[in-house]
Amino acid sequence: MSTTTLDLKRTSKTIKIFAVVQLGLVVLLAYTAFIFQQQLLMLGRGNNFMFAVIAASFVQLLLFFPIKKFAAKEADRDLYLATTTLSKDETKAFSKKKRFSDIIKMSTFGFFVIFMVAAPGDPFVLSVIYYSFILTILSYLQCYNFAAKRLMKERSNA
Repeated sequence: MSTTTLDLKRTSKTIKIFAVVQLGLVVLLAYTAFIFQQQLLMLGRGNNFMFAVIAASFVQLLLFFPIKKFAAKEADRDLYLATTTLSKDETKAFSKKKRFSDIIKMSTFGFFVIFMVAAPGDPFVLSVIYYSFILTILSYLQCYNFAAKRLMKERSNA
């Protein structure tokens, strides 16, 4: 078995792990949506639940294309690294790109955490932030998986 086949298997394993994480996040999203809905109902603002879902969907719509582009670049880079032997300079350049993308992911995570901590304790505001956070993660994982599968298929046909 060649190293390329082994590295593509590693990418396939990453795709499977991301799929399991997505399932867990969907369950977590449903559970917290139920909790937020109950809190809003207890405050007599049950109709705000749908407004929160709509607001989070709007935020996600605004973020979708940047997330899609970022995830596709990451998948392309990961697959290129899996199928190519790099020189020392290329390894340095790809390491720099990987660090930069990790900084972007951690900054996004930090933004949402700080935003949740700094937000008022209103269940409506917290639910919009939380839904947007989970949906952002889900979008990234789904876009990465889609791009990686597409690229693996293209490269296996080539």
